[in-house]
Amino acid sequence: MAEIRLTRMEQGQTKIKNVPIAVTPEGFWCCPSPVVFQKSLKAQNPLNKPKPSSPPPKTSVQKKPVSVPVYERRTGAAAPSRLVLSDDQQCSTAPERPPPPTSSMAAAERGPRPKIESLPKKVAIEFGEPGTCDMKVILLGKQGFCVKLSVHRNVLTEKSNFFSEKLSEQSGLSCLQIGDCEDVEIYVETVGLMYCKEMKQRLMKQSVSRILRILKVAEFLGFSSCIQSCLEFLEAVPWVGEEEEEKVVSTVLQLQAEGIGVNPVLKRVSSDISNVPKDTLSHIIDLVLKSNEERGRREMKSIVLKLLRENNSLPSYARTTDVCNDTIYRSCRRCLDSLLALFKQAAEPSENRDSLAKCIALEADNLTWLLEILVDKQAGDEFAVMWGKQQELAVLHAKLPTVLRYYVSCVSGRLYVGIGRGELLPSKETRRLLLQTWLQPLMNDYNWLQHGCRSFDRKLVEEGIGRTILTLPLEDQQSILLSWLGSFLKTGDSCPNLQRAFEVWWRRTFIRPYVENLGNVAVSVSDSSMLPKEHE
Repeated sequence: MAEIRLTRMEQGQTKIKNVPIAVTPEGFWCCPSPVVFQKSLKAQNPLNKPKPSSPPPKTSVQKKPVSVPVYERRTGAAAPSRLVLSDDQQCSTAPERPPPPTSSMAAAERGPRPKIESLPKKVAIEFGEPGTCDMKVILLGKQGFCVKLSVHRNVLTEKSNFFSEKLSEQSGLSCLQIGDCEDVEIYVETVGLMYCKEMKQRLMKQSVSRILRILKVAEFLGFSSCIQSCLEFLEAVPWVGEEEEEKVVSTVLQLQAEGIGVNPVLKRVSSDISNVPKDTLSHIIDLVLKSNEERGRREMKSIVLKLLRENNSLPSYARTTDVCNDTIYRSCRRCLDSLLALFKQAAEPSENRDSLAKCIALEADNLTWLLEILVDKQAGDEFAVMWGKQQELAVLHAKLPTVLRYYVSCVSGRLYVGIGRGELLPSKETRRLLLQTWLQPLMNDYNWLQHGCRSFDRKLVEEGIGRTILTLPLEDQQSILLSWLGSFLKTGDSCPNLQRAFEVWWRRTFIRPYVENLGNVAVSVSDSSMLPKEHE
């Protein structure tokens, strides 16, 4: 097993502090996070808590690796770093931060205490068997780390295209210095992975965010086996939340742009088959429409409708898929044919009234749900035409007991609400046909709708009916509202309350007859324009 040693820096450099480290089974060291490092410095530095009676702490050289829990994980991006090629002498005499003052000097000068963050954080790490390293890599981190890695040239050239290229340019080069490292600990861990035989097991307990950091450094170093292991990890591990998924996909797409094979990972979020979305959505809609299980059906209707609304809210160029209107209307026609067949069956003497009532309610609910989808897509006008032409269904509706038929009036109510809100803009003929064909059946079922249908909103439907009536010519308004008035005076609350629409029609007819007064207004305006203007 490989051994790790913390060694002293060359002559003239600051002595190395003992810091918490984590030793893997393969025998390489993982750099602690800055927080852990600073905690160690605070515990060991005499400037943190001076004790006159106690001698200053001694720095010691660690002879054996210390096994402690793995350092805390941090997120961050490993960007390409500045590289300096040099020999051993240049590495040892490279400009360093000035050494920190000793405790005695600090006490004598009585100057301000230096901050812990400003103290040098120098670590030396040796990979492999002691004394066998033939090369050094120095990492200068932006967090204040200065890490010297004692490594093996053959390992780096075999595992890393980056190191192989740099070392082949100068065969006698014995030291590389990489400056401005934004993620020193990941650089160290990635180099350590070059000594690892079972990389998959080493990466298994890491978080997705940390694997992404390792992947970026491995890609920079040209460490192909590490890249492959990271991609296999990302392909197999669950991604938690949309944010993590976006980070994975973004990172992987950057690798794909550089020619690295990442299809297994992207297969999780994309498909090569072009017609899958529409066909799959059509199949999902059919499954929901054919379901008889109340809870599952209700929940899936809500989920599918919500997801379709999210898709509809995006700009057309940003939508990944769309539901073809023809698919929805095919489902509508199937539901209408089924509903007509059920009405015909219910009109005949039968003992299965309960079963028929459930089937009729199911098809009516299907039609209402499909209408909701079409309204969200701003494509419900054709549905209004289809429903207005169902005269045969309306005739059969009057022959059935109310308990069997009243759910069908929910479809009419939803159409009136949509027209009243401006969600549908059918033609004048279609609006008139809808009221002539389905308003009276709705009024006949109104009492049952209020007490037997949980989703029925009386005030909303009454407002929708009234507004729909008021979109027609004044003569049609009068005919429909007078017919409603006769029913309302007989049944009261068992009939829709259209008093607001009645008041608007009344004012239009008796108080403000716009057309009749139009000529008088025009004449008065013309006469006033001919009068001489008064001079000031």
